Amino acid sequence: MKQVVLKHVLTARPCADDFALVEADTPICPEGGVLARVVHLSLDPYVGSRLRGKHMGEPAPLPGVDAIPGAAVCQVLESKAAGVKAGDWVHAMEVGWREMADLGPGTFRLLDPKAAPLAAHAGVLGMPGLTAWAGMTQLAKVGPGDIVLVDAAAGPVGGTVGQIARIKGAKRVVGIAGGPEKCALVTETYGFDACIDYKQGGWEQALTEALPEPPTVYFENVSTQMASKALMRLALYGRMVLCGLVDQYHADQPPPGLNAGLIVGKRAQVMGLVVYDFYPEWDAFVKEASAWIGDGTLAFKEDRVAGLEATPALFERLMQGQNIGKAVVSVSAE
Repeated sequence: MKQVVLKHVLTARPCADDFALVEADTPICPEGGVLARVVHLSLDPYVGSRLRGKHMGEPAPLPGVDAIPGAAVCQVLESKAAGVKAGDWVHAMEVGWREMADLGPGTFRLLDPKAAPLAAHAGVLGMPGLTAWAGMTQLAKVGPGDIVLVDAAAGPVGGTVGQIARIKGAKRVVGIAGGPEKCALVTETYGFDACIDYKQGGWEQALTEALPEPPTVYFENVSTQMASKALMRLALYGRMVLCGLVDQYHADQPPPGLNAGLIVGKRAQVMGLVVYDFYPEWDAFVKEASAWIGDGTLAFKEDRVAGLEATPALFERLMQGQNIGKAVVSVSAE
């Protein structure tokens, strides 16, 4: 069995050369669990932080030993779990960058392969989609009349945030993204009302013009600096959901915090989002979102490659913000 490991301890943002494809022992089916082949592997920004041991207290993988962490859609080869048989499809968070996975009891969820394209369970129906759904429906509780602002709007979380906001009745959805290709994805595929390219001069004025009424909800994926710019524009009693803060994933020191006085002046409700809290709601989310995919109201785009050997290069693109759509590796054929 092949798997991807670190070559050495990381001290900076990871690149493709930091990884090696190695042979490893084939895992065995655990008691109460399943042995599965990895089909669609999800690559996610938080993994860059986890590789340095800086994500939610989770340890960094041992160089040369541990598979790089990652969630995946898998097909069961052997089962010792009640109600699960060979051929069934499952999703699990702790699969790793490898060809086969031993998944213990309680670490995986059964999937309905007819509900949506299987690869969607690595993205829009996976952790990124659950994150967006939790932020919009469980925390911000977006409804009719809301005006929603989202940064990193071309990403799998941000793009889904805006679409769910619209589905739930928001009257205007505005995104922030970097570059014309990403902004086109946000407006043409995800259906936002506007997308502001922060790489263009005068973008802050353009953002102000795109928001003739102040946003009532802001979803933050990037940085406290960007959150501060949004906070200045937020409506009184607005809701702010703090999620990714990607700029902190590779920083040695946290950046300056938000202006507490401005939070008070805006009477803002600021909510931190940790998606782990909403794992018990995953099946309910998938049921709702699968229907949206089926009727065309929830769109998604993938940046997909084939083969485990292609994983490090795609991950480097993700770390550099160069991917367009959800980063997915099809490790094997469906």
